[in-house]
Amino acid sequence: MTTRRDFLKQSAVIAAGTMVLPNSFNINLNAKPRVIIIGAGFAGLAAAYRLMKKGCQVTILEARNRIGGRVFSHVIDKNEKLVVELGAEWVGASHERMISLCSEFGLELINNQFNTHLTYAGEYSPRGRWDYSSAWKLKFDTILEDYKKFTVEDKKKLDKIDWWRFLVNNRISERDLQIRELLDSTDFGESIRHVSAYAALAEYAESSERNEMDYKIKGGNSRLAEKMADWIGSESIKLKHKVTEVSQTDGTVTVNCANGTAFAGDNLICTVPTYALSRIEWKPALPEEKIDAINQLQYARICKNAVLFNERFWNDESFDMVTDVYGHYFYHATKNQTGRKGVLISYTIGDKADVISRQNEKFKTEVITQSLKPAFGDVKDKIEKHFTYYWGTDEYSKGAYALYGIGQWYTIMPILKEKFMSTYFAGEHLADWQGFMEGAIVTGEEAADEIAG
Repeated sequence: MTTRRDFLKQSAVIAAGTMVLPNSFNINLNAKPRVIIIGAGFAGLAAAYRLMKKGCQVTILEARNRIGGRVFSHVIDKNEKLVVELGAEWVGASHERMISLCSEFGLELINNQFNTHLTYAGEYSPRGRWDYSSAWKLKFDTILEDYKKFTVEDKKKLDKIDWWRFLVNNRISERDLQIRELLDSTDFGESIRHVSAYAALAEYAESSERNEMDYKIKGGNSRLAEKMADWIGSESIKLKHKVTEVSQTDGTVTVNCANGTAFAGDNLICTVPTYALSRIEWKPALPEEKIDAINQLQYARICKNAVLFNERFWNDESFDMVTDVYGHYFYHATKNQTGRKGVLISYTIGDKADVISRQNEKFKTEVITQSLKPAFGDVKDKIEKHFTYYWGTDEYSKGAYALYGIGQWYTIMPILKEKFMSTYFAGEHLADWQGFMEGAIVTGEEAADEIAG
């Protein structure tokens, strides 16, 4: 079976064959390249870690005042030391590089799997007491099996329609369709009417049994960023250095920052989301087709509203629940953390996220309590506080992760991945494990290997 990863590897080889090799002007071929990296998220840190192991000189420029990018662990209760993830949440059982790096740095991966409850049309069904229809489960098993025989042309054809249309064309019942919309939209961050059918089916067909919702790092996912940053060294990571201009000429890259500093190197790895990328002035300008691709790619609007309760009334460490009301999806964000208190994160997407993010705490409390009421009654008095982060208005990404829409996987993905002069690109939006920490790491390492071998 040809996987997404196979396609991206082939695209990278083709792109590399059409581009001028780096460092081809007036250089000592035995010298290790000096590399500037834009972004201290997982892609940038992984690239720097790989390059420095190969003896390269590396400088990371990060616009934020912290490392980690869209990996954002937050201590919501200092007394009970409860940590929640406001950004990337899951490490999948298939995520080999994440698992390997955690082992290398002595970080423990703990179970982060859930058993899903459902509230649908005002009726609450606990875990194990609801399911898709038997007809649809049988049909979907057949779809997953058939995917193994898909040719590239089959996949390109599938990429031309949306996931909702694909399900409808396969005669899914209305109830099953509505529940899939609720569940699948949490994976992609927008309605499944906006998602490439290929991107969706590939994710479900190539993922672990739990769709890569398997583990998290004990103490917070940001700990891996901290470990890599410690190894790289603080002198090589420049925080509050927002890149404004990149100039490339004769094998040299010059990067200017908003604070007036400038850096020069032989190569550049740009790991930032496309919104931040579009705010950089490139000299010479990026190719028109790359600019078009940047402008076409959307990012998912996801709002994480972490709600601290004075007790874990859900009585299930593995509790999560999808609802068809404004709260959308809830999960126990303090699973396997000791303490009397606990946190449920209300994870909203798309238009719901946009609306919720702007409201005051009273409004959010009403949404939370009404969403949970069918299952647990009135829990308003158990709420201690909210902490909300909306990625849709994040200053640098304007979204949580990339969303490949109809016809985009096989068209704009390869263009976004192409190197430009001495600049390589990386980030979750360019990965086979798109939308995951694993994808960011793999693309960062691949860019590093292309530069340093």
